[in-house]
Amino acid sequence: MYSENEKQKIIDSLKLTPKENFLRLVNGQVPESVPVWNYGVLKDFNNEMCYCNIGPSLFDETHLHAQKGGFVDSWGVEFACNESTNFAPVPAPGSALLTIDDLPHWRDFIKVPQIPDDIDWEIMARKDIAASGINRETTAAMGLIGVMPFQELIAFLGFEDCFMALYEEPEAIHEILQEFINVYLPICEACVKYYQPDAAYLLDDTATSLNPFISMEMYEEFLLPVYQTLSKPFRDAGIPLEFHNCGKCSIFIPHMVELGVKIWDPAQTMNDLDAIRKQYGKDLVIAGGFDWVPPVDTALITREHIDQMVRETVDKYALTGPYMAAMGALGAYGDQEIMRINGMLSEELYFYTRGYYERHPMDRFPEGTV
Repeated sequence: MYSENEKQKIIDSLKLTPKENFLRLVNGQVPESVPVWNYGVLKDFNNEMCYCNIGPSLFDETHLHAQKGGFVDSWGVEFACNESTNFAPVPAPGSALLTIDDLPHWRDFIKVPQIPDDIDWEIMARKDIAASGINRETTAAMGLIGVMPFQELIAFLGFEDCFMALYEEPEAIHEILQEFINVYLPICEACVKYYQPDAAYLLDDTATSLNPFISMEMYEEFLLPVYQTLSKPFRDAGIPLEFHNCGKCSIFIPHMVELGVKIWDPAQTMNDLDAIRKQYGKDLVIAGGFDWVPPVDTALITREHIDQMVRETVDKYALTGPYMAAMGALGAYGDQEIMRINGMLSEELYFYTRGYYERHPMDRFPEGTV
């Protein structure tokens, strides 16, 4: 544990803002501290954010963030958010918009959002940036690519019908994916021009903890073209990408890197993170690398146990290449023991990672083998 004086001394010793520190890491340089990864919405222990999500609010993609209460997204899908989901939005039971048999007439079932002809992106940007509360001097701006193509297809059809449709109705699936591009490409272009983000966030979960949901062939045929097109405005502007993809998705990392992805989260440990680190070196930030299920008797978890776990994880990844730290325990909503554990994790993670590379100096991160 840290005394209040020790905490203040650590904070006062920092030379870089969270933004400066984060951008050093993204650009392949050794930062002052290990940034704490926070989805762009969660604040660090010291009420800091290395980056904050911003972007056009034309279609409020609320399924990207936890909230209370259900809602219908811009495509007409009903999402449920309640205590059983920890208020993470998931498609409501029975909410699929159509079946595989309906796909030849999918436009009768799916509501395609329309961008108004008279939209004023500049005015929207001023309002959105002000509403975010971001301080661009201290916090990096993360633009959002607001559609998750694979997950939205699942929401439209349900898992079984979606997987069958990839084989049996590929033309209809391609048409739907093209509508994702038609709707979101102008939004991505406006994000670059009017919001001027420091990085951009692409999300899509395409894997379980054991294997990808789909083959590489299907990934390349259906999903990769959408990622390539929607990320192009950012790539052309020299804006680095972060890609969120849970599960054992490492087979897709070569394509992610080709897209311009510099950060991969949550980099779960069912992937061979050591091999990935060796392959990509300084060119890919591993954000996460922490999967922990607390024991049933959480009272056994002490501060000493937490501190050791945090330090071992940070040292494992931060000493071998670019790393963003993220640690938390999952549990039932409102569970006081989980809240106690996460409070300890948050405090130790923040203060142990501050000035980390001042204590462990290195000139540069290792090169990868590719």
